[in-house]
Parts: sequence; structure tokens; C-alpha cells
Amino acid sequence: MKKLLTKGQLSVLIVFAVLIIDQIIKILVKTNMYWHESIRITDWFYIYFTENNGMAFGMEIFGKLFLTTFRIVAVGLIIWYLAKIVKQNYKTGYIVCISLILAGAIGNIIDSVFYGVVFNESTHSTIASFVPVGEGYSEWLHGKVVDMFYFPIIETNWPEWIPGIGGEHFIFFSPIFNFADAAISCGIVALLLFYGKYLNKNIHPSAEEIKE
Repeated sequence: MKKLLTKGQLSVLIVFAVLIIDQIIKILVKTNMYWHESIRITDWFYIYFTENNGMAFGMEIFGKLFLTTFRIVAVGLIIWYLAKIVKQNYKTGYIVCISLILAGAIGNIIDSVFYGVVFNESTHSTIASFVPVGEGYSEWLHGKVVDMFYFPIIETNWPEWIPGIGGEHFIFFSPIFNFADAAISCGIVALLLFYGKYLNKNIHPSAEEIKE
């Protein structure tokens, strides 16, 4: 039976699907919610609108321009690698993992590159809207990444008897993330679970190992 999609077409479909879903969610949140507004879905799942200048899950390590530039370079390398493994007919699952990582990286780059110049500032009292290019809250490459998924699965206090942290408030899982972050994480986790032996060897797998 002939396959509906080639591996290259599947990769492109995954990237575009993730990007479209990611950007729809981000734009809906940014143009309908106040900064740090929260919508309770369940006790362990909230839509909580926040923005960050850093990397996935709100981490902030280096300067914004450096991070955006690093992302763009990294995406270029991933695109090159993805084209290579598609051409060499690597396993479909492996290609899907790399495609998810690529899509997530591009999704956050879009925020970093464009959002600062096409949106006004989100605040506790102002909901953002589209503005003419260049009249936004920041410059090109300095946009903030929109995050919204919050899963405080466990929220409690540490027992008083634990030295140093006894009595302090504890939340598991506290990071707030977006759909692009989730795509990156799923791609990486799947790589570690199903293709970890290739990564551990730190070499290119042989044709027999990774090609169908």
C-alpha cells in the first residue's frame, strides 16, 4: 500500500501544524487576557497568562538579543540536520522527534522576533492588541514569549521537621509553558526513550540501526 505522505511531507506537516496551533493559542491568550490573569480549568490545570524574556519554561539566563540570535542559529542547524536525515531515509519516528523540536523552537522565535513590534504591552489593566509594525512594546528580536499552561499538580507545604525548607510552600509542577515548549519537550523525551542508544553513543547511527 502506498504511503499517504513521504517522510519529508510528514515533517513539513508536523512543523506547520505545531506552529499554527501554537500561534493561535498565543494570540488568543494575549489579545483576550490581562497579564497574569488566571482561568481555572481544574484544581491542577490553569490557563495563566504570563510572558518571559528567556528560554523554555520561563528560564532567564542570558540577554534577550543573545537568546533570540542563539535560537535562530539553532533552528538553522536543526533544519539542516532534518533535511539530511529525511534524505538519508531515517526512521519515521526519529524524524518526527526532530520535527517537533524544530517546530517548537520556531514557535518561540516568532514571539521573540515579531511580538515586540506588532503588539502593545500586556499589563494587569490592559489587554494587548495588534498595532502598526514598529509601534509595539519593544524592538525587533526583543519580543517576549507568551506562556499560558500551568499545572500545579501538587500544592502543599513542606513538613516542619525538614531542615531549611520546613513549612515553606511547595508546588509541583510550577513552570508555566506554551504549546511550543510542549512540542520541544515531547520531541526530546521521545528521543531519549526510543533513540537514547544513538544519543549515548554520540555518533551517527548506522543505516541498519536507524533506517527503515
